[in-house]
Amino acid sequence: MLQVGDTAIFESAVILEYLEETQPFSMHPADPLRRAEHRSWIEFGSAVLNDIAGFYLATDETAFAQKTKALNDKFSRLGARLGMGPYFDGAGLCLVDVVFAPVFRYLDAFDRIGEFGILAGKPKLAGYRAALSARPSVRKAVAPDYNIRLWKFLQGRNSHLSHRMAEATKSPAAAGAPAQSSAA
Repeated sequence: MLQVGDTAIFESAVILEYLEETQPFSMHPADPLRRAEHRSWIEFGSAVLNDIAGFYLATDETAFAQKTKALNDKFSRLGARLGMGPYFDGAGLCLVDVVFAPVFRYLDAFDRIGEFGILAGKPKLAGYRAALSARPSVRKAVAPDYNIRLWKFLQGRNSHLSHRMAEATKSPAAAGAPAQSSAA
């Protein structure tokens, strides 16, 4: 949510468009067709976030497998669109990147739980993910204890994933729980 005076603006895509229209710099392409394509990918990013919610809320193995496949398919599509990078549309950060940075934060948490194959065999996405997470603006976009808070949130879902988290933390390596509170 973004508070502007007495008005609360919510929904990520709407906040991005508001900032795009009110700030002195543009993060959308100037060309109308490319700008429309970027808006399409912003909506696609919202669909990915919906699938992520389905992934961490799935109550059984079947639903979990379906959401894993949906995420794999969506990331395959995104990977096919990525260019030479390091960002969505080349060297400069754009609004599409702003949408996908938090998506990858969820994947960072999922990676601590186990290997789900969502980004397996997608080297362009690995590079894109690394480039976004290396940006100071992305790291500073969340509270220092974000990883711990996300971990607790995921644990509290009483879902297939939270049960897997419990199993992972029983292992000698305690492979899941974040050891520190640094933002990803």
